[in-house]
Amino acid sequence: MSLKQHILAALLLSALPTFAAVSGTVMNGTTGLPQSGITVSLLRMGPKGPEPAGEVKADAQGNFKLDQAVQGPTLVRATLDGVTYNHVLVPGTPSEGFTLDVYNASKQPESAKVSKHMLLFEPTGDQMTVTEAFIVSNNGKTAWNDPADGTLHFFVPASSQGPPQVTATPPGGQPLQQVAQKTSEADVFKLNFPMRPGDSRIDVTYNLPYKDGQSYAGKIASHDDNTYLIVPDGVTMTGGHLTDMGQESRTKAHIYGLQGSEYNIQLTGAISPRNTDADASAPDSDGQPPVQQIMPRLYDRIKLILPLALGILALGFILLYRMPLKDTDGRARR
Repeated sequence: MSLKQHILAALLLSALPTFAAVSGTVMNGTTGLPQSGITVSLLRMGPKGPEPAGEVKADAQGNFKLDQAVQGPTLVRATLDGVTYNHVLVPGTPSEGFTLDVYNASKQPESAKVSKHMLLFEPTGDQMTVTEAFIVSNNGKTAWNDPADGTLHFFVPASSQGPPQVTATPPGGQPLQQVAQKTSEADVFKLNFPMRPGDSRIDVTYNLPYKDGQSYAGKIASHDDNTYLIVPDGVTMTGGHLTDMGQESRTKAHIYGLQGSEYNIQLTGAISPRNTDADASAPDSDGQPPVQQIMPRLYDRIKLILPLALGILALGFILLYRMPLKDTDGRARR
């Protein structure tokens, strides 16, 4: 072989992807021990979603190895007690020696609970969009999974225009579309989504007819620790059992704490719909697409207000205004 051929062969070899197996250990976070005998599957992202690319059973020490290269985004998956756990592998990141955490599951919530629940009311013209965000905190070492009764119940008024849109985000994961089911209780839906250890977030969105000054009644079906009602700048909310917690400084959104498990509120005012022409223009100084001047940029994407409000609460904003919240029987809630 000539020198030229040697050089060409070396270049071709260097251009080929380096083959590396997918290997790791499945650890049971409930017991603190390796999970033996569990099936570990490899899935590659295809044009129609995840496609199977092999599977293997973990050995007695929870170790597994799949002789497959990582080609594009790849999922390593294991299921325990009906709950599925994923580890995402991205090309260029280590595919060997990682830990895949799984947990035993229980039909009882144990330490899992709705730690925060926020309802954002956004009236525009003759329609109002209601976006609810639930933070389900599971501080234990067992996943909560109840396929029969669901792990979250929520109320949607009978006047809702179409079924609610639901997404669920597991701890450290990405939002996943969900389908909620009706319960035997009128206007109450249930969500069958496992609540893994950590914080899961559930977002529910639905539309209602809107009329200025009309009353809107609802109830909290999720046994929350804390419930907050939010309206954007330009909208006024009145009603009983509300604790005024003030405005957020940037967006001027007004936040109220709800005492009890029901609300009956009146809303006046509305916000302008999004200006799609402005969206297409050049971004402003913080890199976000501009919107109408009369609308805070936060409302360009409705869900951005909810994490911001959560951050406000976590950073102590509520401590400046907060009063003890009480249940309908007069007992203080924490």
